[in-house]
Amino acid sequence: MIHELALPLLAGLILVALAFDFLNGLHDAANAIATVVATRLLSPVKAVAFAAMFNFAAYFLSITFPSLHKVADTIGQGLIARELVTPGVVFGALIGAMFWNVVTWLKGIPSSSSHALVGGIIGAGTAHAGVSAIQWIGLNKTLIAIVLSPVLGMALSMAIMLVTSWCFRNSTAREAEGTFRFLHLFSSAAYSLSHGLNDAQKTMGIITVLLYSTGHLSGEFEVPHWVAISCYIAIALGTLSGGWKIIETMGSRITKLSQHQGFSASTGGSIMVFTASLLGIPVSTTHTITGCVIGAGTARRASAIRWGVARSVMIAWVITIPASAAVGAAFYMLTRLF
Repeated sequence: MIHELALPLLAGLILVALAFDFLNGLHDAANAIATVVATRLLSPVKAVAFAAMFNFAAYFLSITFPSLHKVADTIGQGLIARELVTPGVVFGALIGAMFWNVVTWLKGIPSSSSHALVGGIIGAGTAHAGVSAIQWIGLNKTLIAIVLSPVLGMALSMAIMLVTSWCFRNSTAREAEGTFRFLHLFSSAAYSLSHGLNDAQKTMGIITVLLYSTGHLSGEFEVPHWVAISCYIAIALGTLSGGWKIIETMGSRITKLSQHQGFSASTGGSIMVFTASLLGIPVSTTHTITGCVIGAGTARRASAIRWGVARSVMIAWVITIPASAAVGAAFYMLTRLF
């Protein structure tokens, strides 16, 4: 079903989507750079520039390997049936996600921009066409990833800590820490790359389905090149703006990190997020790196983790999708008045 929409309104909705992408980068900057800031490997200003550069570099990775665009497909047509998506649904989804991002950003809570968008889409889509509009395969794999990504990330980072500790068992503490400073920089670059690859696709999917729903695209679901590069630029600029409150939570309030722990956390996180991108799962980079930071900290001793802070973060995870879904549905209903 094609929904007529004046070009100025279409352009306005695309700008709102890019604003969400910018906010995603701003909100999730902490994911990629918290470990390098907490360990004083890079200054905050250098760290955000570093992360922004690799967020955008993910664009070149995506055009080299088109199969990595599966996340955009999941967001665009894997949560709500493509033919049921309207401009009003897109508007409600974006506002629902942005509202939750702003609330958690102001509170310094590292919630998930990805799941805020998923919640917004589900809420607005259900308000428009009922529960039958939901594509349960796409939603279920996203919900499963909410649980698995931090748990597997925690286990993987603990394993990396244990293996690398054994590998450096004959090195002095100073020698090992010097090596891990170097490796930590590369692992952080890899995590920033994986973050840009997975997260920019979420906005790519929402803009592309909007173009299909308004008759500007037809045929197989495919992301236009201009949409892709616009989204990578927007998320990189958002990351460049930083998210200092969340960086503090991720980098120092949950646990204090050594270079070894920072390397293990960002390596585990990058493996998890790259795998999710290959599988087309809009995974939460926030959930993943939080699990990895906890895993790296626990590998030394469980008491190193400030479990009260971790618990408040987990509570935010649980309510993200229903909260953003409710706001998304409310803003969709608001569009019905006009």
